[in-house]
Amino acid sequence: MQELRPELHVSDDPATAVGGLLAEQARRGGAIVLTGGESPAPAYRLAAESAPDWSAADVWWGDERCVPPEDARSNFRLAKENLLDRLATLPRGVHRIRGELQPADAAGELDRELADAELDLLLLGLGPDGHIASLFPGSPQLDVDDRRATSGPAGLEPWVDRVTMTLPTLLAARRIVVLVTGAAKADAVARSFAGPVSRDVPGSLLRLAPVPVEVYADRPAAARIEA
Repeated sequence: MQELRPELHVSDDPATAVGGLLAEQARRGGAIVLTGGESPAPAYRLAAESAPDWSAADVWWGDERCVPPEDARSNFRLAKENLLDRLATLPRGVHRIRGELQPADAAGELDRELADAELDLLLLGLGPDGHIASLFPGSPQLDVDDRRATSGPAGLEPWVDRVTMTLPTLLAARRIVVLVTGAAKADAVARSFAGPVSRDVPGSLLRLAPVPVEVYADRPAAARIEA
């Protein structure tokens, strides 16, 4: 499979740019896949302010920690507090991964829901180990290609099981956007978007998608890739 060169966008405030992308997609409609972590919260708040009507959109999550939706570790809760609760009109579909279920059951439910879905905009973060969604370096979940979602143990804290879209599902998205901030991610950014494509760095596998990966990074996160 041919590798595409990522599109790198470096700024002091990449969350503003990503918030704008989310708002634009919400106005157009379609399926938007959200992510967890610390970086996207400001982007979610900006997207809600800019586009308070998400009635034309469906919202999904690329992965979830296996915790109840009110748990502080929940990716759903992050999006609910920073995006959904701030909207004037909710998305027509909110496809929450039910982390309170047994991991395999939640993954099976997500797999079935995704059967007829076409993902228009996929937003991802990047872990300091180079993981994307809940696909960790060297994990068996990276090899799952006969399902749209799977489950497995965490590769980093918090140490709770995860449900995640599989790599083929992520690579099939029509648009792939990665938001990454902070100097702690600089090595992962360089390895993912300038180093060899490798299962040891799951972020690098995004370069095998049929569309270029759009990377929005702040200057500390991009320090090693810009050097």
